[in-house]
Amino acid sequence: MSRARQAVTWGAAALLLGALLAWFFTRYQRVVSVETLPPAGEAAYNPLYALRLVLQAEGLHAQSRQHLQLDTVPLARHDTVVVYSDPRTLSPQERDRLFAFAKDGGHLVLRMPAWGSPGKDKRNDNAVLAAYLPVQPRLLWHECVHLQVPGQSLHKEFCDGPRFLLRDDAQPLAAWRTASNGYVYARFAHGSGTVDLLADMAMLRNTALRERTHAVFVRQLLAPGWGHGTVHLVYAAHMPPLWRWLLARGWMALLPAALALLAWLWLRAQRFGPWLPSPQLPRRALMEHVEASGQLLLRHGQLGRLHGALRDAVLARLRRRDPLAAALDGDTRAQLLARRTGLAAAALRATLDSRPPLHLAEFRQRISRLIDLRNRL
Repeated sequence: MSRARQAVTWGAAALLLGALLAWFFTRYQRVVSVETLPPAGEAAYNPLYALRLVLQAEGLHAQSRQHLQLDTVPLARHDTVVVYSDPRTLSPQERDRLFAFAKDGGHLVLRMPAWGSPGKDKRNDNAVLAAYLPVQPRLLWHECVHLQVPGQSLHKEFCDGPRFLLRDDAQPLAAWRTASNGYVYARFAHGSGTVDLLADMAMLRNTALRERTHAVFVRQLLAPGWGHGTVHLVYAAHMPPLWRWLLARGWMALLPAALALLAWLWLRAQRFGPWLPSPQLPRRALMEHVEASGQLLLRHGQLGRLHGALRDAVLARLRRRDPLAAALDGDTRAQLLARRTGLAAAALRATLDSRPPLHLAEFRQRISRLIDLRNRL
């Protein structure tokens, strides 16, 4: 290829590349997109992780853990304990010690027991709290309430937790009642301390604290013990079983792996049935023994014996078919056989030569000629 033709080729390629780049930059533009990643680390299993960081940023001493651990983590008089899990999961001894802590001057924050199944009311689901607080053991079906902070939009809260009822002698310090009766929040004096009871703790979760309305409510919720002691955030990390987690999140990898395993087993499986093979029926296979004997002699280099055996068989057939030709020898026999079979006389003389073959190629050639001669007789 000449230089001029090379220059034209490179120039055309450069123009094409420039046209593609111009088309790309005129059709598309760079856009910055912010993607919110799922929580990782402790934030993935601790719903009060953001609340702990916020309290620590405000200068308060806050810590979070999965269990109460009252024996290893003692509670001081002016501490605050937030129990995120269902109070029915606590043992009677733990409930007694928590309310004794509140009676001595602590601040305890609890949530209502979870609603088991839809219905109008639950008559005994709140019995664990009714034994300590002036509330009735009956639960009411959940109902949203409106919450609005000046300068913020209207919010609907406590939509997931059941409502509760107060006893006639109850004197709450603060309470929040829905329009159709039933309470979603109440603060009670308990000895020297206080106990707060909420329908649910959705406003305390990690993602909920981004809303200013929720942050203001949490500040008022923790007001009794604010700045006086340690805030203990107790949550329950309810992790599903490993097999359920794998089925829910790993089925896209497990299904192809299971299919590949089944295909491999199907390829490797010989047959379906008993492990022991079927017994061999008695039979006579003389030709198999003859073939095996020939293979053995061939592996041991006994080319002359194999060639001599086939040569003797061909000469025996020749004596039966043409005794005159069989009685002759040398070129005379070769000429006579050539007229009878149509083969070349020189090839027939070499074929009937009694000398053993020297190598495997010669052996195969002479054996094939002997077989051809036998078929022509």
